[in-house]
Amino acid sequence: MRATVMYGAGDVRVETVPDAGLIEPTDALVSVARACICGSDLWPYKTMEQSESGRRMGHEAIGVVEAVGADVRTMGVGDLVVMPFAYSDGTCTFCREGLHTSCIHGGFFGTDEVDGAQAEAVRVPQADGTLVVLPVGQDDALMPSLLTLSDVMGTGHHAAVAAEVGPGKTVAVVGDGAVGLCGVIASKRLGAERIIILGRHPDRVALARAFGATDVVSERGDEAIERVRKLTDGFGVHSVLECVGLEQSELTAVEIARPGGAVGRVGVPQEETMPASRPAFYNNIKVSGGPAPVRAYVEELLPDVLEGRIEPGRVLDRVVRIDEVPDGYRAMNEREALKVMIEF
Repeated sequence: MRATVMYGAGDVRVETVPDAGLIEPTDALVSVARACICGSDLWPYKTMEQSESGRRMGHEAIGVVEAVGADVRTMGVGDLVVMPFAYSDGTCTFCREGLHTSCIHGGFFGTDEVDGAQAEAVRVPQADGTLVVLPVGQDDALMPSLLTLSDVMGTGHHAAVAAEVGPGKTVAVVGDGAVGLCGVIASKRLGAERIIILGRHPDRVALARAFGATDVVSERGDEAIERVRKLTDGFGVHSVLECVGLEQSELTAVEIARPGGAVGRVGVPQEETMPASRPAFYNNIKVSGGPAPVRAYVEELLPDVLEGRIEPGRVLDRVVRIDEVPDGYRAMNEREALKVMIEF
């Protein structure tokens, strides 16, 4: 089968690899119909040291079940399923608490343990606890939006939940990437009265406004902080969604939160320490978040997608075939594309 392998910074190849197959009785084999390139895939694309073995990429997918292990009970061959970026058993103490990314039998796709989903097929461990059967066909027009439930829509929602977004609140979203834009959708859906998007790309800002953003701050650093404060009578916002992971974005997030506010972090941190711990402490700002347990949110978000109340698939602005994936990485890295979908 064909699969995406990253060998080092800027070195992405599509190669013929051994076919995926069942290993454990709790596995499912999924033929991938749609996959994505994620913003988090760009970090190794920029920094990965050269490797002879490479890393199989991809952690977002929709596909058709081709085979199931003997212990799989909740799906069968032919079912269309969405695959969250982390696999989980659904029954451990953390899964029962809604924290599937901390599952004691879980892990992440596109790692040394489990191959990635930017491939013609993928093995899914803990299939019963991971995969969600979809009530549509694989040619349904909603496929792009359903695909976002594997990561970016659930991650944007997680940021909003961690930031305690709710009715009547003022929200700021730091980052105009796919996750940030889905964070705008999530904030609107949870009843935010005012949503400030911090971004500077006209096409992305326009999409943010379409999703419900009421204000735009295109400045960065101290200028962005000053601008947000001016928009909020000097107080800052109730809720901040930090969707980047860089030191500057994390600092900005804390500095624009009002006393007693909350920051939801979902941008993968690129530093070992978090800046602005003193302002966060003295202003009683809650800082929370992490890898989004998107499996916990699928049932909540799915009806809104199916009924057209939210359209997160609009963040997928370029489509490639499997052999065009390296160019998809280049396009996202050079900001030619917001988020690339791979069709098989």
